[in-house]
Amino acid sequence: MSVTSVLFDLDGTLVDPAGAITSGIRHAVTSHGLADPGEARVEALVGPPLQIGLRTLDGVTDENIDSIIAAYRARYAEVGMAESVIYPGIVALLDALRAAGIYVAVTTAKPINIARQLIARKELDEHLDAIHGNADEHGSMGSSKTHIVAEALEHGQLDPASSVVVGDRYYDWDAARENSVASVGVAWGFAQDDDELQQAGATVATTRDLAELLLGAQLANTLNLDDDLMQEGAK
Repeated sequence: MSVTSVLFDLDGTLVDPAGAITSGIRHAVTSHGLADPGEARVEALVGPPLQIGLRTLDGVTDENIDSIIAAYRARYAEVGMAESVIYPGIVALLDALRAAGIYVAVTTAKPINIARQLIARKELDEHLDAIHGNADEHGSMGSSKTHIVAEALEHGQLDPASSVVVGDRYYDWDAARENSVASVGVAWGFAQDDDELQQAGATVATTRDLAELLLGAQLANTLNLDDDLMQEGAK
């Protein structure tokens, strides 16, 4: 398949939250008098919309979930963005894709204003053609990313048949399937196990692997990419 557009997830795909998301969720939950669910339990929540993951925690109800999300957002804005880092090789990959004439966008479940702030703070905006996220600030819109991928396709007038969604969780690949778009799973993110990764149409372990898949081996070999992302990245 000749790729003409790539839609990237943000956290766990382009950016390593470096514990900012999990620590923020734990802070928000405990500040509401609930038990600390622990790092391992909360790590499984990274990726899907907060409204989905938080409801699986003991003590989170319809009455307190919006307040918990607001507390998390405040904590994330205060310290989380600063702690997040771009995964090795990502900037070179984005630039190579665009140099090859491929449209590059972000499709994230984050509220769009927060996604834009993070991307600007990490100076990724100049390497992207568009950014798409949830419209509301409290995470109450939507239970999937299907509408976000659909918005990106419509906004960029993209052909689903030559587009690819790249992400680290099943929500990314479900959204791709719902929009008849191919998907790639990255192993350096927050997929819980190999079974989850295998839900993607293809899987890659490094940014070089991803570049070879999207651009071909000859062009990928000319780039300054990371061959050992799983060791040098966050996870």
